[in-house]
Amino acid sequence: MNQVFYQELIQIIPKQDVLLEEPMKKHTTFRIGGAAEYYVAPSMEQLTQVLTLAKKHGIIVTIIGNGSNLLVSDAGIRGLVIEIGKAMSGVRIEDRKLYAEAGTLLSRMANVAAEHGLSGMEFAAGIPGSVGGAVVMNAGAYGGEMKDILVSATVITCEGELLTIPAEELDLAYRHSCVPEKNYIVVATEFALQERPQEEIRALMEDLRKRRVEKQPLEYPSAGSMFKRPEGYFAGKLIMDAGLRGYRVGDAQIAEKHCGFVINCGNATAADVLQLIDDVRKKVYEQFQVELEPEVKVIGD
Repeated sequence: MNQVFYQELIQIIPKQDVLLEEPMKKHTTFRIGGAAEYYVAPSMEQLTQVLTLAKKHGIIVTIIGNGSNLLVSDAGIRGLVIEIGKAMSGVRIEDRKLYAEAGTLLSRMANVAAEHGLSGMEFAAGIPGSVGGAVVMNAGAYGGEMKDILVSATVITCEGELLTIPAEELDLAYRHSCVPEKNYIVVATEFALQERPQEEIRALMEDLRKRRVEKQPLEYPSAGSMFKRPEGYFAGKLIMDAGLRGYRVGDAQIAEKHCGFVINCGNATAADVLQLIDDVRKKVYEQFQVELEPEVKVIGD
């Protein structure tokens, strides 16, 4: 541990909130991952100071949101993990615009919008992620995507500059934005929504919730859909047709309920998941000559 860095870090963030050798399985929906050397969840005001301090000491920084699209290596993460979470989760409505800090959960945003009779965010109500991560990967479900409603994102650049970037300049496409390429950190967002009777919004959200419960293995830890949708195909159907429903490596398994999901049946390791992914990709390619590309981000040493 870098004692000088640590001592300066606890001048910015209270000592009890600076976690050392923190198991990342506590912070991912997969419930998998080794320890982070340092782990903090700063407020907006603290974030810039923490980034400046890490840069000064040459500490590697990893940014995460709600951990819903992540597989952390068994070796863990060297350096500082910064969670954009509860301390950065303010939401407000002005006219038909919704403004949210990056740590806001998508479920909360969708509910706030519904309370104000604003439609457009229903598709996101069941996605177990935060808005910052959703913008980074242009998250979507049931025919909706972040790019459909996003007006702009406010980011911190590598130089520590705060920029507000219009959505059309973020190169939003299927599970893609330019945010990772430019090493931006999303800190706030603006969305444009449409007025609609609240009961209609709630009915649609309830319908989508029922469809999720019926079709997705929500009773198990997972990182959501494991693979991107190949053009002209559905990943889950390809995996099922390859005879891999229920295929297992250690405690990592292709879900019986939906073959597009890899679930943690108990004590799965990242190595189990990575081996399973490799096996599935090879089998699907052998049978159908289709390359499956993982949607889940793998991080760590």
